[in-house]
Amino acid sequence: MNHNQKNDSHKHMIREFKRRLLVSLILTIPVLILSEMTQEWLGYTLKIPYQGLILILLSSVIYFYGGFPFLKGSINELKKRQPGMMTLIAMAISVAFFFSSAAIIFNLGSDFFWELATLIDVMLLGHWIEAKSVMGASRALEELAKIMPTTAHLIKNGNVEDVKVSELKKGDMVLVKPGEKIPSDGIITEGKSDLNESMLTGESKPVSKKPDNEVIGGSINGEGSLKIKIQKTGKETYLAQIIDLVRKSQESKSRSQDIANRAASYLVYSAVFIAIITFIVWTFLDNSFFALRRSVTVLVIACPHALGLAIPLVVALSTTITARRGILVRNRSAFEVARDINAIVFDKTGTLTQGKFGVTDIVSYIDESELLRLTASIESNSEHTIAKAIVEYVKNKNIEIPAVSDFKALSGKGIFGKVEGKEVYAGSPGLLEKFHIKPDDNRIRELEEHGKTVIFSIIDNKLAGVFALSDIIREESYAAISEIKDMGIKTYMITGDAEAVARSVANELGIDDYFAQVLPDKKAEKIQELKKKGFKVAMVGDGINDAPALAASDVGIAIGAGTDVAIESADIVLVKSNPLDVTQMIFLSKRTYAKMIQNLWWAAGYNIIAIPLAAGILVTYGIIVNPAIGALLMSLSTVIVAINSQTLRRYMPESSA
Repeated sequence: MNHNQKNDSHKHMIREFKRRLLVSLILTIPVLILSEMTQEWLGYTLKIPYQGLILILLSSVIYFYGGFPFLKGSINELKKRQPGMMTLIAMAISVAFFFSSAAIIFNLGSDFFWELATLIDVMLLGHWIEAKSVMGASRALEELAKIMPTTAHLIKNGNVEDVKVSELKKGDMVLVKPGEKIPSDGIITEGKSDLNESMLTGESKPVSKKPDNEVIGGSINGEGSLKIKIQKTGKETYLAQIIDLVRKSQESKSRSQDIANRAASYLVYSAVFIAIITFIVWTFLDNSFFALRRSVTVLVIACPHALGLAIPLVVALSTTITARRGILVRNRSAFEVARDINAIVFDKTGTLTQGKFGVTDIVSYIDESELLRLTASIESNSEHTIAKAIVEYVKNKNIEIPAVSDFKALSGKGIFGKVEGKEVYAGSPGLLEKFHIKPDDNRIRELEEHGKTVIFSIIDNKLAGVFALSDIIREESYAAISEIKDMGIKTYMITGDAEAVARSVANELGIDDYFAQVLPDKKAEKIQELKKKGFKVAMVGDGINDAPALAASDVGIAIGAGTDVAIESADIVLVKSNPLDVTQMIFLSKRTYAKMIQNLWWAAGYNIIAIPLAAGILVTYGIIVNPAIGALLMSLSTVIVAINSQTLRRYMPESSA
């Protein structure tokens, strides 16, 4: 079943629960009005012709139509020999229906139709709430496919014609204009340009490409025109392989067993065991009919209404509250697992950093304002990413940038221009050779060791200063790593960047360990390695290159400003693109889980009291559970569960700005 089919199936399931709930609720009204229990409780008497037969017919529709999902679910659970919530519900409604029908037909006393109807209503309501809260299944594969352009400029017999990318064949020659996406994997035959591959490989810097260099389909071309010979198409391409990795990771991801199912499983075994003991004991002490009624009562009330709401109410409420705090929960199971996370792996580019190339350090040998002013002047005539970063840095300091004349580019070395009568050069270390300059400054060596891009500025044949550029670390990243470590959680960083860059960022943030120069097809492997070491791993990322790792981790967390595919591959999305929200997500997971456990105990508390009474343990003292008392206890536990769920609000901290 593909994703669209799964999504349609989920929507259909929600509609089905809603339809069955509405039908059951409408039919429940006459069942309650005609029920002896309701009449006894409210002190009125109502008798109509064929009352018993009408009750059986109405209850039959509620049982077979409203109860169908639970009856079907119980069969599946029993086939797997894993009785859970569905089995518990099916057992209670089946015993209530068949015993009540027999009670009316053979005049055996009070019926349990009121219990049957209200139990099905509440359970349908709970499952409808639950189904709605987990709606929004992953659209990762469709989003990945959107990264590829749909058309390409095919060069054929000296002419250029637009064709569908799907029609490209190995060996075809295509033209890629400035700013366009590369249509498929290939090799450059003509032209030079800087390509943005960060969404695919995690490399934060634009990558310079020239003839004979390989290019990846989906990467974005810079300012130069390129002619590319197609090498791979369709399923062979790099992006297609990433799609396959995401698909496999998603299919292999196991879902944690619902804690309510475990509680229900215990109740099934307990109720059946107690019902059998009750029947045996009362058959000897009284008579088989009294024994049967006691046993039936045990089985019917074994499934408390509150149990059906214990989890869905918390899920729906916590999902709403976390969403208001900028934390979108897409996978409830993973959100529950987050409380046990003991290792968090952060992608670097766009997650811990801004994913934006910028000036981080200045080494000046003249007045710094003068250095910035003159260098920015010649850089303002260049369209290179580095030049734009330097100009933006200077503009942000409110320094006026003068005009430049005689501007020219120096092939492979940098740029030149005249500013206010001064000859100004800016460029790579290769520029220094032209002037036979060999700087002896530990500050420059340290910047280079940290993997930063270093640009030299030469004014009137003398070294005037140095600009160091790199991907800028988010301010929130420092606090996020510190808080996570305070929680006793190990921190890791994973990146496609070089060793020096990774080491520099990891050391600055105080990260426990890092993985450098890791391509997407290896990122998921790193996650698996940590899991094999016994870690419960969360992965935080923002790009296509993170999608397989997000899907492979126990909890995939996407930074909201990233790509759609990262968001759709993740279990949890941080809308504000703030890594500090990871700590809040873990905090909320712990509180939500605690509230679920409390609710299950409140729901079970009903059984702890009601089942022994239903079994007749205090009959000798004149205390015996009747339908009215059972309904009162059940209603009380349901109200307590609802109120307790609402108290979750006071545990929610303010979201970070």
